[in-house]
Amino acid sequence: MTAPVFVVDHFDTDGTGRYVLDGPEGRHAVAVKRLRAGEGVVLTDGAGRWAEGEVDGTEGKERLIVRLGRVTEEPEEFPRLTVVQALPKGDRGEVAVETMTEVGVDVVVPWAAARCITQWKGERGAKSLAKWRATAREAGKQSRRVRFPRVADAATGKQVASLLAEAEFAAVLHESGTEFLATAELPASGDIVLVVGPEGGVSPEELALFEEAGARAYRLGRSVLRTSTAGTAAAALLLGRTGRWS
Repeated sequence: MTAPVFVVDHFDTDGTGRYVLDGPEGRHAVAVKRLRAGEGVVLTDGAGRWAEGEVDGTEGKERLIVRLGRVTEEPEEFPRLTVVQALPKGDRGEVAVETMTEVGVDVVVPWAAARCITQWKGERGAKSLAKWRATAREAGKQSRRVRFPRVADAATGKQVASLLAEAEFAAVLHESGTEFLATAELPASGDIVLVVGPEGGVSPEELALFEEAGARAYRLGRSVLRTSTAGTAAAALLLGRTGRWS
């Protein structure tokens, strides 16, 4: 088992190499994980900077004392993978973000597609976006990542089209596709942007807008996946084919 990951906002020690992990992360380490002296941990800012450490002891119920090693930075991986995820119903959005984080997606863009039943508006939209971001953070820790995916603000169709226009490879999962994603020619660098539509599918108008921006429609397989699982399946396929899983 690899060392558990905890999120920090700095790596400052007391001058002797001792780092105090406190607050919610410290409480989780002491009271939930019940870490003891000699056990290993990884501290990260979630943006690529991280350091291994060894537990030196605890203070109270929410302070973990760590002997911190050298801070290093994990470089970004390429090609970078962005998934534009149409808003699913209920908690399926968090499920999609969780599993996409686990497989290695770099950016998740919530998209209020025309056929989405769920719409993010006002306070409800802000809360939903916060849930997606919190899910990405927790899933990043659970999957032992030190560079967590960025969950962008919710995008309109035109904003999605702009992302597609700037990508090295742009794809829309759609049943009208005559090619399979498994055989598409992929770039070695730059950005891959993948659009996952809602349960009702990408509308003809949206598909035309995205194709005008340079995207092509691809099929993922013979079966039809739910919107909350299609992005994860496609991301795993793409990351494996680009060599990022090797």
